[in-house]
Parts: sequence; C-alpha cells; structure tokens
Amino acid sequence: MVAGAGRPQSTERRPEYGLAFTDWLACACAGAGERAARAVREAGDDLASDVAFAATAGHVLDYDDTFADGVAHVSAACAPAALVVSAHLGLALADALDAYAEGFEAMAALAAASHPALYDAGWHPTAVCGPVGAAVVAARLLGLGEEQRENALAVAALRAGGTRGAFGSDAKAIQVGLAAAAGVQAALMARAGAAVDPRAIHGPIGFQAVVGARWAEADAGGAAILRNWIKLHPSCLGTHSPIDAAERARADGRSLEGEGVDVLVHPRARQAAHLDAVDDGLSAKFSIPYCVAHTLIHGPPRVRDFATIDSAVSERARAVRVLVDDSLPEFAAELRASGTELARVECPRGAPERPVTASELELKIADLAGDRLDGLLADPDRPASDALQAAGLGLA
Repeated sequence: MVAGAGRPQSTERRPEYGLAFTDWLACACAGAGERAARAVREAGDDLASDVAFAATAGHVLDYDDTFADGVAHVSAACAPAALVVSAHLGLALADALDAYAEGFEAMAALAAASHPALYDAGWHPTAVCGPVGAAVVAARLLGLGEEQRENALAVAALRAGGTRGAFGSDAKAIQVGLAAAAGVQAALMARAGAAVDPRAIHGPIGFQAVVGARWAEADAGGAAILRNWIKLHPSCLGTHSPIDAAERARADGRSLEGEGVDVLVHPRARQAAHLDAVDDGLSAKFSIPYCVAHTLIHGPPRVRDFATIDSAVSERARAVRVLVDDSLPEFAAELRASGTELARVECPRGAPERPVTASELELKIADLAGDRLDGLLADPDRPASDALQAAGLGLA
C-alpha cells in the first residue's frame, strides 16, 4: 500500500469537517480577488486550473485552518479538490464533504508522520503533502479501484514540491494551488492507466528517501480533524501566540511606547514566521515584529490591515526583537520588556486546547464572506456547484 487513507466516520458524526470546510470556503471567498488567485485564474480554464484557482484563493490570505501536528494547511488542498471535482461531475455537496473528509485524514497522516523532517529541510509541508490529499479526494469521487487509487497516490507523491522560501510572497499560495491540481491530475492519469513502480516511492532514491516524507496509515475514526486549528488571525501561525501575548499586554494597559520588546518563540515558529523587515502586506503576515507592533498599537491585525504597510507599525517593529527558546511548546510565545515577563501564551486561540467559539467563527466568516455562505451546509443534497457559485469560485 502506498499511503494509508482509511475512511473516516461520516461527516454527520464529525461536524468538525463541516466547520473546517466552511472556514476554508470563507477564506476562498475573500481571497478570490487577490493577485495570486487572479494570476492562476488567467493561466487556464480546464479542471486542473479550476482546482488550482480555488486552492490558491483559499490559501492566499493565510487565514485558513491548519493541522499543527504536521504544520500543514490540509483543507487548503483537500477542500478545493473535493468541491471543484464534485461540481465538474455534477455531484452533491454531501459527496464533496465525504471525499474531503477522507482526503483530510490521509494528508494529515502523511504530514504528521513527516514532521518535523519536512519543515527542517526547508520544504513547505502543505505543498509536499497536498498532492496526496487531493489525489485521495479525487480517487474517491472518480470511483477508482484500489490499484488505480494506489497509482494515483504514487503519481501525486512524485509531483510534490514547494519550499518555505516562498513564504511572504504570491508563490506560497500558488504552490498550494498547484499541489491540489497535481493530485487531481494524478487521479485522472491513474484512471487512464498510468502505473508507478513502488521503487519510485520506497526505493533508495524514491520519494521518501529524497524528500524525507514518511507514509502513515490514516485514522479511520477521523482523529486528525480533532487536532485541526481554526485561525483567528490572518497571518502565519508562527505569529499567532506573539499576537495573543501582545494583546494581553495591551489589555493590561502596557503600550510599551519607546521600550524594546523581546518575543520568545520555539524554533519551529521562527522557521515559519522568519521575516523581520517587510515591504508589503503579504510579507508582513510572516513577521513577528510587525504583527506584535501592530497589536501593541492598534490591536490584533485583521485582513484589511495587511492591504498596505502601516509606517507607524513598521517603525515600532524595529524595537521588537525575536529570540528562540526550544524549551517552549512549538507554537507558544512569551513577551518581555526590560527582562520582565509581560505575557505568556502556551498556544494561540483557535487551537484544540483553546478552541474557536461559535461566535468567533461566525464573526470570521461574516467578515470574509458576508452572508453568502449562510445555511450552505444545511442541505447537503444541494449541488456542489452551488457552493462554488456562492463563494465566487464558479468554474471557468
């Protein structure tokens, strides 16, 4: 078996799938008009291009959900593959959700088994594991047999790529879009008869050995979705605890104007949010100093706050120093001034340990999509194409 992908429980028994799917779709609503998404839309008009566009739109704001155990945006690849392929096939939203759930668990298993090797090597786990997740989705929707399915996953794995060097630029979202499209293409090729020798995956110079990824069986009970994080800040996950810590300090009345501020984070968070000096809103999403300074001055940044660089925030960010402390939890943060601890956050809001509330999610979705997604999942028998149209992601 090339990759485990046990079928999870019904989405009706795991409402978390519907929550994550809706969260991703709201992000795609707001991201469809961004530069990277527009560029992908203009590049083609076939099925793969439709998937790539939807996937890029859903990830370009860096506001979509994250499976932190593998530091991968699993919905970013699996949700667009499920929705677009279902719409192309004239299937119902329920079909898309069930395929999404299966793909989610398979991709999450691969990402978790491959962590932190992928990240430490400079790979972007979402782009590396995304083709496999999207292939599982498409294989289910296309009704592939077991042998065809295994060949689809192998072809998908061989299309893996994408690096952390793309963070802070259009290329990050685009490589996720291309990953989702690659998975769908792999399933179509397998249906047409493509076959892959196992050595291409498991051999001494195969996918696992070269990339550093590791296959793993997906949990048939749908456990990975329970470890999924819903993001409450539209920026890199590595900035979230620093933002939350700065928000606590600000709530305590600490403006820290004129003071130097130290932010302590785990090396993994620093690998993700690795930019300090920034020159546009997209790179600012990956800057701990900028996000902390913004929070101390204005409060936590929202989507519109990354449209341009705020000169006052940029100036204040120069006094924010990032320090690495590997004794901290992977996505914790501590804020200090003059050697005194001001605030410490073990994990950001939206993590399973600090789950998003219904009101927080409603506010996020309304901010991104208005009322366009209201009641969308209430009737799972409605055509999947309805969801695409509602989100402004109609087929080319």
